[in-house]
Amino acid sequence: MGFILAFFSKRKKSVLPGFGLSMGFSIFYLSLIVFLPLSALVLKTFELSLDEFWQVVASERAIASYRLTFGASFVAASINLVFGLLVAWVLVRYSFPGKKVIDALVDLPFALPTAVAGIALTALYAPNGWIGQFFHAAGIKVAYSAFGVTLALVFIGLPFVVRTVQPVLEDVEKELEEAAASLGANRLQTFCRVIFPALLPSLLTGFALAFARAIGEYGSVVFISGNMPFKTEITPLLIMTRLEQFDYAGAAALGTVMLLISFLLLLLINLLQHWSNHRHGGAK
Repeated sequence: MGFILAFFSKRKKSVLPGFGLSMGFSIFYLSLIVFLPLSALVLKTFELSLDEFWQVVASERAIASYRLTFGASFVAASINLVFGLLVAWVLVRYSFPGKKVIDALVDLPFALPTAVAGIALTALYAPNGWIGQFFHAAGIKVAYSAFGVTLALVFIGLPFVVRTVQPVLEDVEKELEEAAASLGANRLQTFCRVIFPALLPSLLTGFALAFARAIGEYGSVVFISGNMPFKTEITPLLIMTRLEQFDYAGAAALGTVMLLISFLLLLLINLLQHWSNHRHGGAK
């Protein structure tokens, strides 16, 4: 009897409703916000026959847009993986004048409208821009090229890596570094064998978030890319072109392909993250 009373007394302390009600609301919310729109996207493609679907998603123009979209997104996320870790390291491990300002600037891509970011980057890196004129003099084309697309994706993806790694880096115990140093490890060995394994899951998470954000980016890329078919046209722009032509089924077909490829890539990254967590946990 006492066990039953203790059980119900613990349940009364819960702030949220019971599991059944909470799960019901969660499923309803996810269905309304995520599952139904994605289902409608997939169902829209059934208006096309299999041949029509293949002609849309496997055309030379579509394949060129996939190559640029996923390639530039992967390169941008990889760049942010390195420099996002560096920025997080500086913000966590060092104190210097203006630290709070730099910390706030990291979140600027979150708050800044992407179209404004695209216009600003284009103005800076165009052949006659403040920075672009020097690249142009050296024979390097930034704006209206794949380089410019990657640059825009780096800009919008950096905060995801920094904000994912920063709290984990703050929780890394400095005593472990001191113990490694006392055992004769140099700085590189301490980083590779003590700090990096603890940061790896968060780094993979930040990479996945930056990569996923870059795949669906439109506003900051559409201005700096130049939107040249087969060269600098990203898939979201190709989808918008289909919509402007009232080809809703074709746009849905391209969106479905993007959805499937993104899901598979993110699943792979999550599996790597799970493996890293399991390995790190086992090492502990």
